[in-house]
Amino acid sequence: MNDPTLLIEELLKKIRSCRACQEKGYIPEARPVFSPVYPSSWMLIGQAPGKVEQESGLPFMGRAGRNLFRWFKEIGWEERGFRRSVYMTSVTRCWPGKQARTSGDRAPSRKEIDLCLPFLMEEIELVSPRVVILVGKLAVKVFLNIDKLEDAVGKKFQQKGRIWIPLPHPSGASRWLNPEENKARLREALRIIKELRDAGN
Repeated sequence: MNDPTLLIEELLKKIRSCRACQEKGYIPEARPVFSPVYPSSWMLIGQAPGKVEQESGLPFMGRAGRNLFRWFKEIGWEERGFRRSVYMTSVTRCWPGKQARTSGDRAPSRKEIDLCLPFLMEEIELVSPRVVILVGKLAVKVFLNIDKLEDAVGKKFQQKGRIWIPLPHPSGASRWLNPEENKARLREALRIIKELRDAGN
């Protein structure tokens, strides 16, 4: 079976049926979230879905998603068109649950990432996007091995035949965008995305 579409469909079945993190007690419930648009020359990789995303079954449907699509709208990429043309996924696919003693979501653990990452690597291989948008520090670290967003956002990286564009996480709780220099980094990252899209990538 060499048809890429059939291979992707088989992979998606495996992802949807995966219960590994739930069985190990890492997460409250396994309900994988992603939006598999293919074929697609663009892919967006986030950190992990939130509660709203788990309930809707779609990535970036909550507050962070509203911020993210506001950024894209500024460069002429409306949410509806984006969702129809970009393969959207994340480093881990299930809501990790709440962070203890806070109102925020817990970040996925290394063990959870290790269980889910093989799915993501296979997705990238099968979809074969030309451009990958990495949203948030976790995705940037996993794929570019960069610890500080200041060293990544606003730059274009090329590796393994693909272009990688880092963005900060659009969570309203993030303070990363408070400094003016970081806002400038975001504007440059969005400019790069617009330039690539206008060029037909």
